[in-house]
Amino acid sequence: MLDLRPVGYVIGLLAAVLGATMVIPMAVDIGYGNGHWPAFLQSAVVTGLGGGLLALACANGVREKLSLQQTFLMATGVWVILPLFGALPFYFGATGARVVDAVFESMSGLTTTGATVFIGLDSFPQGLLLWRSMLQWFGGVGIIVVAMVFLPELRVGGMQIFRSEGFDTGGKVLPRAAQIAAQIMGVYVVLTLLCGLSYLAVGMDGFDATNHAMTTIATGGFSTSDASFGRYQGAPEYVSSFYMIAAALPFVRYVQLLAGSAGPLWRDVQVRGFLWTLAVLIAVIWAYRVFLRGDGVAHALREAVFNVTSIITGTGFASADYQLWGTFSIVLFFFIGLIGGCAGSTCCSVKIFRYQLLIAAVRAQIRRIHSPNGIFTPRYAGRPVTEEVLSSVMSFLGLFVVSLGLIAVSLALTGLDFTTSISGAATAIANIGPGLGEIIGPAGNFAAINDVAKWILTGAMLLGRLELLVVLVLFLPRFWKA
Repeated sequence: MLDLRPVGYVIGLLAAVLGATMVIPMAVDIGYGNGHWPAFLQSAVVTGLGGGLLALACANGVREKLSLQQTFLMATGVWVILPLFGALPFYFGATGARVVDAVFESMSGLTTTGATVFIGLDSFPQGLLLWRSMLQWFGGVGIIVVAMVFLPELRVGGMQIFRSEGFDTGGKVLPRAAQIAAQIMGVYVVLTLLCGLSYLAVGMDGFDATNHAMTTIATGGFSTSDASFGRYQGAPEYVSSFYMIAAALPFVRYVQLLAGSAGPLWRDVQVRGFLWTLAVLIAVIWAYRVFLRGDGVAHALREAVFNVTSIITGTGFASADYQLWGTFSIVLFFFIGLIGGCAGSTCCSVKIFRYQLLIAAVRAQIRRIHSPNGIFTPRYAGRPVTEEVLSSVMSFLGLFVVSLGLIAVSLALTGLDFTTSISGAATAIANIGPGLGEIIGPAGNFAAINDVAKWILTGAMLLGRLELLVVLVLFLPRFWKA
């Protein structure tokens, strides 16, 4: 029988830590003289006690190493339980949010999706705005650790190709996964501080700079205003674009860089592929707006850089309603969101390395057709790609497309129109943020959609954030008998 105590112990500890962090927005509300702070006190007590008691009850089952089943269950359980506790301040507090809305917002935060059901953010208590940003910041570093430590070992979606690289800094293997996780956390904190200082330098006040720094580095996209980044047009857009790109690169490369080895960052195939893809897409959108729509050169460039970077990284900030740029832009932005950043970053979606492996496999197959007697092996970063890795990638891509279709159909059955259904499914499973259409587009939000659709999207956000297979494998009876 599967021993759930190690899983419960880890989840309990994390919940207790989450409860302790609720003291921060509580203190902020007290400092600003808001009467919202009791909601955080209630939430902190419930979360801290609940998590602490769970950890104590399961402490006698702690082991040094989790089994495969326990690891899958823990990876999913963390992203199920923590959003429930994270929703408490929304439920108890000034928003008066219903359960479905509170859980949706919390899940969107921790999965760094950035979709919101709240209207009137400009008048929200400061503590609640900070809590939304903190949820995304926690989710951003959490998914990096999952991507670097758990997913390669679980052979999920081709991630095993990074197993050795994930624990290699300058050619020396780190002895423990915890060591590299701690170093990545250090890089994450430093980037957040630098981002916040940069926002201050271009005119944001301290509170907004802090919030946007957390959600930028987490590539989450929550803002302190209903207008999102439309409130900070100009230099802040370029600052944000720089840090979104920085957050989309593999964090382990920053660890190597700090260790004195810059080569791996510049030689990384997925880094080069991501940057080239981003540059081409920005150029296409800019040229389309300047030469076909007659927009100003500088204005079109700034909005193209910011909004393309925001969508491809899955951040979801919006400084303009790009649906007004024409049908071509709408269609292109839909597909841009399905690209994603690099593995081992805070980014979401399919991720650039899977497309590179797909292209390598197709190229090898074309050569086999042209020269049947030849031996052609797909290569990635100069190394042969095993059949196991290719099979994982193909399985992930196929499952991603099927899941996207099933979620879209499910949303349509709740009464949503085609555009809202297909873009809602894409933005949830790829953890992007805004969708398309009048309701959930960059100028709207998810408040008006029905409750059933919100629950479906909540599940889709979880599914996409954990690379699909981590969650779906739990529903296979054969897996639990292994």
